[in-house]
Amino acid sequence: MSDFVNNNADDVVDAKDISVQSPGFSSVPRFTKEDNKIDAKPPAEMYKYNMKYPNIGKCVIINNKNFEESTGMSPRNGTDVDAAHAIKMFSRLGYKMQCVNDQTVKQIKELLQKVSQEDHSQSASFVCVLLSHGDEGVFYGTDKTIELKNLTGYFKGDCCKTLVGKPKLFFIQACRGNDLDGGIETDSRSVANDDSAERIPVEADFLYAYSTAPGYYSWRNTQNGSWFMQALYEMFQQYGNNLEIMQILTRVNHKVALDFESSSAIPGFSRKKQIPCIVSMLTKELYFQS
Repeated sequence: MSDFVNNNADDVVDAKDISVQSPGFSSVPRFTKEDNKIDAKPPAEMYKYNMKYPNIGKCVIINNKNFEESTGMSPRNGTDVDAAHAIKMFSRLGYKMQCVNDQTVKQIKELLQKVSQEDHSQSASFVCVLLSHGDEGVFYGTDKTIELKNLTGYFKGDCCKTLVGKPKLFFIQACRGNDLDGGIETDSRSVANDDSAERIPVEADFLYAYSTAPGYYSWRNTQNGSWFMQALYEMFQQYGNNLEIMQILTRVNHKVALDFESSSAIPGFSRKKQIPCIVSMLTKELYFQS
């Protein structure tokens, strides 16, 4: 329960007046009693995802290394190291792995749509690792680009019912633009509620961990793999069984930001930095151990 008291006023959106365009639009009050205050403190488990399912879930890895000439994209040497890191990392946590290489946009769409239609009722979560070239808002198949929201959209609550209320994690190693970060000097270095009739947003319970901030290049070492996946692997190896997901990813941000700097033969591309970007719509804390 909440201390919020419903005053019977209408809920509105911060946009154009939609009452004229949508005569039937109305808001259903979430609270109907005048006094919604309670003294009892909610249990801590209320704010943790239930991981006590028969299995932790499925992890899909899409690893694109080679691209059709028409795309103008060069081979992504080092990406196989990233894929191997992801396989080891999520296998260790107990995920059932499915890894595919060099997928066209059509193949990616077919794969993710098929996975979204599988029965995940006995799974606690879902993970998808996307490794490819990219630009702002788009991801490269081997033949062309597709908007990322079209790929993640297969797992929205209204499309994938058996993952409703469960964490859906996307780790995206791809460029998000053409900007370079030159850096700057510093002075220092739940208990399950399966029978509940609660309504939740279809966009809820997603987490997107991008390798870089919007608009920027994402760096990859041709021998050791991308900076982001290297840091992700190390932090999950150390903390995957005891820290909450946002704590782990904050440490990933810290490692990428401080421990990596580019070395390139291309003029203007040396001594550049990178910061990953976490976009969370999670509604609870996520610990991988049950």
